[in-house]
Amino acid sequence: MSPHEPVPALPTDVYFLFAHEPYYPDAAREINTTIVAAASLLHPRVRQPDGARINDLLTGGRRPGEIVPLSTLTHELDAGARWPEAGDWEGITEDLLQLIRDHSCDALSLGLPLIARALLCAGPHSQVVRAHVGDTSRLTAYGPDDHGTILAETDKVLTPLVAERALWPGDDLLPPL
Repeated sequence: MSPHEPVPALPTDVYFLFAHEPYYPDAAREINTTIVAAASLLHPRVRQPDGARINDLLTGGRRPGEIVPLSTLTHELDAGARWPEAGDWEGITEDLLQLIRDHSCDALSLGLPLIARALLCAGPHSQVVRAHVGDTSRLTAYGPDDHGTILAETDKVLTPLVAERALWPGDDLLPPL
């Protein structure tokens, strides 16, 4: 299957969201967060068996169309204590970014604002506090409700895209666990 052929959306599609160091495809656009189909973790150019193990964590018991941030997996893995048994998440995200740059899988690349990105990196039950410049006594706290709102807004961008054409996870995928 090539990236130019329509890929039928599967009701079990789950999406992996991860933040990363920003890059700039053009001077006016910052990309700092990416969403891929969970099946992209089964790509042969993603380190294995880590990709397959993380794919299994992402897809097990999720709702069709669910966007699962990396921080949610970290939360589910005992605040990251169990990452060593699951896989090298840093290496996996590097591999995925390389696949995207090589046009070997589809992705939704986003430039999220600082607070939105921080909330998605902090996890589903975390809080991010912002001190206001010039008035550090004034603080604004963002929490789980804001995290959910950001995921819902992200879903509003992703859903119409995948309704037209599912995110292509790449070719020659390895079998899931």
